[in-house]
Amino acid sequence: MEKNHIQLWEDCLRIIKDNLSPEQYATWFEPISSHSFEQGKLTLNVPTQYYVEHIEEHYIKLLFTTLKRVYGNVNSLFYHFYEVDKEPSSAVEMRSENPSHAIKPGLPAANPFSVNVEPNIDSQLNPRYTFENYCGSMSNKVARSIGETIGDDPNCKTFNPLFIIGPSGVGKTHLMHAIGIRLKERNPQMRVLYVTARLFESQFTAALLNKKINDFIYFYQSIDCLIIDDIQDLIGKEKTQNAFFHIFNHLHLNNKQIILSSDCPQSQMKGLPERMMTRFKWGMTVKLDRPDLELRREVLSLKAQRDGLKISDDVLNYIAENVTDSIRELEGVMVSLVAHATILNMEMTVDLAKSVLSNAVKVSQRQINFEMVTQGVSNYYNVDPDQLFTKSRKREISDARQMVMYMAKKYAKMPLTAIGTRLSRTHATVLYACKNIEERLPFEKQLQEDVASIEKSFSTI
Repeated sequence: MEKNHIQLWEDCLRIIKDNLSPEQYATWFEPISSHSFEQGKLTLNVPTQYYVEHIEEHYIKLLFTTLKRVYGNVNSLFYHFYEVDKEPSSAVEMRSENPSHAIKPGLPAANPFSVNVEPNIDSQLNPRYTFENYCGSMSNKVARSIGETIGDDPNCKTFNPLFIIGPSGVGKTHLMHAIGIRLKERNPQMRVLYVTARLFESQFTAALLNKKINDFIYFYQSIDCLIIDDIQDLIGKEKTQNAFFHIFNHLHLNNKQIILSSDCPQSQMKGLPERMMTRFKWGMTVKLDRPDLELRREVLSLKAQRDGLKISDDVLNYIAENVTDSIRELEGVMVSLVAHATILNMEMTVDLAKSVLSNAVKVSQRQINFEMVTQGVSNYYNVDPDQLFTKSRKREISDARQMVMYMAKKYAKMPLTAIGTRLSRTHATVLYACKNIEERLPFEKQLQEDVASIEKSFSTI
């Protein structure tokens, strides 16, 4: 009696089991079953696309040797799986792409999906966001350097995936577009695509409703560099996560570049499966910090130059020192300042900037640090700043040193131990100095004036 395709596959499993460790067999072959066998075409049911990729990479020789021994006349192998778990409309049939199976020599392997992919696509890249106008400083130096490395050498996969994290408005999107544009400049035929995670999710939902999951999956698997912004927006979207997981695996396995961004680190992305978060950590994670003063000044200067505006350094410096959260906010303030100056027919002065900022943003308090404290105190008492760090017990040096300790604790918010370390003094000495000034302040008018004058000087340092 001739065996059916299910019995034939069970014979294969027995042979494969004898050639693998129990753990390997249980993990990679026990879950596989026969879907169909017709006219030399064998189709196997596998749990996910990841199984396909792993088997093709690690066990394909064993598999085809076994198939030839049991079936004899297998000339093509396909894998059948659901892109979305237990969702029949998401069924995918993928052909083995391994050249060792019996395809007629000289013919290219068939596409795993029966759809044609256009050679050129709209990359959705914004031509305004280039490396040439991407301002740099220490707050983004590492991220920019890695981005340029990827853009200049498409074959470099050291940083794959590249995962960019940082709060809103610090330049993540600009950097991602700049990488994509540089890649296209180096290789115009490269299939680069930028999408937001929300758009990806919307496209997936539409494909699911229209029963075009195969087209959706194959299109994304054809991309050479996939750039997805705000990947945290996939949190809670389980079906979309599953689709992206398999697309990610396919692209990574085939050495295609993946670039992702998020407003939080992978460890804080609650609601994403562990298997996805571990993959996000495979390549390189870079952080874009909030723009430092150097970067804020450069952004403002570049925007003024690009828009043909003549704005004094005083105005630019005032904005840069008080708008600290994001580059996007800086640009918004500049637009508002120009609008006010134009409508009111006024010059762009510091006073106008103060008025605009009072309405547009919350003016930040200048961050006071230890260096500002030592400079302010030494200037007020007219002592050499270096003397504060010596063991000198001269009255004027000792008094100034105690004031530094008090000011560093109150205004720089430094721990007593840290202050003592900077001044080569013990924790107890710093504690005594702070208490001494705190107890004297309510009763000594001169000391009150000293503190007020030094505090006021911080705004000019």
